[in-house]
Amino acid sequence: MSDAPVGETQLSVLLSTLQPELHPDTFVFVTLPTSHVPDDLEPVCQFREAEGLTLIVPQAQAAQAQLSYQYPCRMITLTVHSSLAAVGMLAAITQALATEGISTNVVSAYFHDHLFVACNRVEATLDCLARLAATALDP
Repeated sequence: MSDAPVGETQLSVLLSTLQPELHPDTFVFVTLPTSHVPDDLEPVCQFREAEGLTLIVPQAQAAQAQLSYQYPCRMITLTVHSSLAAVGMLAAITQALATEGISTNVVSAYFHDHLFVACNRVEATLDCLARLAATALDP
């Protein structure tokens, strides 16, 4: 196996080709005291913490399962194939969003990064990402 990075690593290329895609569902964060995921849930992400299992699931599934949840949000996938070793992309994105007063919870996966933003801040987030991409190649 090679240790060479897979995916893009050049920051200006990453930022100029973010190509965000908005997922149609509303997602929520759920925590469970066990590591077992109920059969009626299809999480897009799960993470074990000392306090319990955190799941990110469609809000409709959490409601159907009568689970308590937090942070109704939308998922924006950055379709650029960023390397797991890329430096600075998420820092630039979160700084730009912070300047706009936009909270984001970021999940990095093998191929893409995913931003979870409050439902009422989706358009502002997409606008911010478009501005960031447009200026990324400027010296």
